[in-house]
Amino acid sequence: MIRTILLTTAATAVFALLQPAHAQNGTDDGETLLPTLLLTAGRTPVEQEKTGRAFTVITSEQLERSQTRYLADALRQVPGFHVSRTGSFGGLTQVRVRGAEGNHVLVLIDGVEVSAVSQGEFDFGGLQVGDVDRIEVLRGPQSALYGSDALAGVINVITKSGPRNGFEALVQSEAGTDGTFLGGVAVRGGADNFDAALSARFRRTDGFNISDFGTEKDGDENLTLTGRFTLDVNENLVIDGNGRMVDWLSENDRQDFAFPATATQGLVLDSDDTTNVQELAGSIGATWTSLDGYWTHSARFSGNGDVRDSSSGGVVTSTNKGNRLKATLQSSYMFETPALLDAIHTVTGAYEWEQERFRQTATQERVTQSFVAEYRGEFADQFYLNAAVRHDMNDPFKDATTYSVAGAWAVPGTGTRLHASVGTGIKNPSFFEQFGFVAGRFQGNPNLKPEESLGWDIGIEQSLLDGLVVVDVTWFNQTLENEIQGFGQTVRNLNGTSHRQGLELSATAELFDGFSATAMYTYTDATEPGGAREVRRPMHTASLSGAYTFYEGRAQLFGEVIYNGVMEDLEFIFATPQTRVTLDDYVLVNIGGSFKLNETVEVYGRVENLFDERYEEVFGYNTQGRTAFAGIKARF
Repeated sequence: MIRTILLTTAATAVFALLQPAHAQNGTDDGETLLPTLLLTAGRTPVEQEKTGRAFTVITSEQLERSQTRYLADALRQVPGFHVSRTGSFGGLTQVRVRGAEGNHVLVLIDGVEVSAVSQGEFDFGGLQVGDVDRIEVLRGPQSALYGSDALAGVINVITKSGPRNGFEALVQSEAGTDGTFLGGVAVRGGADNFDAALSARFRRTDGFNISDFGTEKDGDENLTLTGRFTLDVNENLVIDGNGRMVDWLSENDRQDFAFPATATQGLVLDSDDTTNVQELAGSIGATWTSLDGYWTHSARFSGNGDVRDSSSGGVVTSTNKGNRLKATLQSSYMFETPALLDAIHTVTGAYEWEQERFRQTATQERVTQSFVAEYRGEFADQFYLNAAVRHDMNDPFKDATTYSVAGAWAVPGTGTRLHASVGTGIKNPSFFEQFGFVAGRFQGNPNLKPEESLGWDIGIEQSLLDGLVVVDVTWFNQTLENEIQGFGQTVRNLNGTSHRQGLELSATAELFDGFSATAMYTYTDATEPGGAREVRRPMHTASLSGAYTFYEGRAQLFGEVIYNGVMEDLEFIFATPQTRVTLDDYVLVNIGGSFKLNETVEVYGRVENLFDERYEEVFGYNTQGRTAFAGIKARF
C-alpha cells in the first residue's frame, strides 16, 4: 500500500511539472533578486551558479515548512546522503556521503569545525535546527579547501543573525506523542553597525524501547544555546563572533558482546544505559577590506570541545574528552582583465594552525600547520573556474598535499549549466582508532595510516519554464586507499582500493502560486577492496516532497515521502565475526500543516511515519513508529 502511495505521489508531481506555469522571476514589485552566495564552496563566498562543485542548499523556510527538528532528518532528502540513527532521537546518528564513511564528511557550524576530536566525526544525534538560517552542502573531496575530515564532503550550518535597525523575538512550544515536549525562545536585533542573535531550545522525549527485549523506554533530553554578533567598527573593519553550547542526555540499550557466545550475542538488549554529551564551540574573527573592496584580509580564532560519558546503571563506564583550537590568517585579492575575455580573477592565500587533544587513558596531542592557495576566475560572464591546493604538515603523519579543480559553464540562452570537479581527499585516523580502549572490546592501533581518496563528478543542470523548474543530474566516482575498518577487537588499514560511484538526480519546482515541490534520487555503488558492498549504504534512495500555501499566505500544507533501499549491515557476533545481514527497504511518509491566527501567532501540527512503517536503520535497533505533534509559536 505504501509503495502504491509513493508511486501515485511521484506520478502526480511529474504531471504537475508538465503543467503551464504562471509565476515570473524576481519579486512581485519587479525588483531584481540579488544572486545567492555560497559561503562554503571556496575560501571566499561565490555565487551559486559560478561553482563547479556539486552542492545543495537547505533554507530556513524549507526547514520551517516541513517542521524539521534535527539536521539529520533534513539531510535525508539531500542527493548522495544516507542517515543511520541508533534508535530514538539523541541516539548515535551517522551521516554518509556518496558511500563514504561517517567520519569522511566535515561539519561546520558558522564556519567552526565541530566534529568530535575523539571519534573524528560529528554525532548528528544532538543537532537541532531551530536557529538555522541555511545549510550548505558540498559533495566530493574538499580537503584542498578544508583539510582532513572533508574527504567526501562538507556540511556548513549557518545560524540566523539579527536584523539591522530592528528587533524580533520568537517564542515556541510543542508537544507530542511519547511524552515529547519542545520549548524555544530567540531574540535578534541590531542597529546601523551592529547585529546580534541569541536562542535557546529545549527538547525532551520519553522515547520508545529501541531493543526487541524488555519494555523500558529510551528517551532523550537536549538543551541547545546559540549566539552570534557582527560589529562594523568602520567602513573597512568588521568583527564577528559566535558560540554554541549543547548538553544532551540520551538513554540507550547495549549490544550483547558476551564471550563465549550467548543466544542473544550481537543483539541489542534492554538495559539501563545512558550517554551524556556536552559540546562547546565558538569563534571570533576580524575582516579588513581595502582598495575599494578588492583586497580582503581576515583572521579567525576558533575552538571546540566535547565530553562524552557512557554510563550503565548510573555508573560511568567510560569517558572521552577532546578539544580543538584553530587559528587562520587569510588574504584575497581580486583584479580584472577586461581585454582577456572580460575576466575577473580572485587569488587567495591562507595559513592555518590547528591543535587537537584527546584524553581517555592518557592525553594525546596533534598539531597541524597548513598552507592553502586558491584561484577563482570568471570569463566572458559564462565560464567559471576554481582551483585550490593545500599542504598539511602533520606531527604524527607524513606531510600531505591535496588539490581540487572545479569548473562550470552557463551556456548562454539555454538555461543549461554544465559543472564538473575533481579533487583529492585525506582523512587522518581518529584518536580513538589510534589510542582508544574499551576493556574486552576494543584496543586502538597506533600504526594506522591516513585514508586517501581521489574523486570526480560531472553533471548538467537544466532550468525550465523561466527558472521555475530546475533539474540536475550528476555522476560521481571516488576511490579510497588505506580504508580503516574494524578487525576483531581493533582496527586496521585495508589493502587495495575501495570504490564508490553513482548517480544523483534532483529537481525543484515552483509550479504555480503557492505550490512547490522537490524530488531526489540517488544510486550508490560502494564496495570494499575485496568487492563486498559497504554496510549501511543502500544502493537506491529517493524522496519527494511538496508544499502548498493558500488563504492569502496564512495556511500551509506539506507532505514528504522518503524511500530507503535494501542495504547490508553487520551483526558483530564474536563466534562468526562481522556476519552480514540484510536490512529491508522502507518508505516513510510525513504530513503536516500550519495556520497563522494573526500576524503574530501561528499554530501547527504534523504526523511522522504516517503509516507506522517498521524498519531498521542499524541492525538490532528499533525505530520510531507513528507519532503526532502540535505546537504554537509567536513572533514579535
